[in-house]
Amino acid sequence: MHKEKETLFKNLRDFADDSGKLHLLEIGVGTSANFQFYPPNSQITCVDYNPNFRNFLLKSMAQNTHLQFENFVVGSAENISSVPDGSVDIVVSTLVLCSVKNTQAVLKEVLRVLRPGGIYCFMEHVAADRSTWTYFWQQVCNPTWKYVGDGCSLLRETWKDLENAGFSKLNLQHIIAPVFISLVRPHIYGYGVK
Repeated sequence: MHKEKETLFKNLRDFADDSGKLHLLEIGVGTSANFQFYPPNSQITCVDYNPNFRNFLLKSMAQNTHLQFENFVVGSAENISSVPDGSVDIVVSTLVLCSVKNTQAVLKEVLRVLRPGGIYCFMEHVAADRSTWTYFWQQVCNPTWKYVGDGCSLLRETWKDLENAGFSKLNLQHIIAPVFISLVRPHIYGYGVK
């Protein structure tokens, strides 16, 4: 998904504040795979519910010296109260909303922390069209997948939550991702503007 991420993140610098600084919050930072796409001197705050990702973050910080790291917050995406209202230019989450407990609560927090005109960049695997064999197999495999995948659901129709979240503008595309496992090939990606 390298090409899709390049497209998604190519204009991030346009959202810097008047001083030229870009305040970015990544929810579900995981192994820090998105850091290579962020503009130089971006100030990064990372949120993840798994404290073990701190080790990956420390390694990634050493490899991504073009970024300034502000904080690593251990917590759920539904409650990022340690991040002040309207303090972030960009929020990023990739492959996160499939495993949160409450997508609407996450999007409410995203809108809370974004400054007016800020953007939320997302890339998520989603449920396939209900008339397809892929959707049939997603239904069959979902209970096991959730157990093995730390709560990840194959059946989320995340685009509906994004459409109803209250963004002033939503640019959302459905794609078939070039990934090996057909159950997670249906994806959405894009951005929402506060």
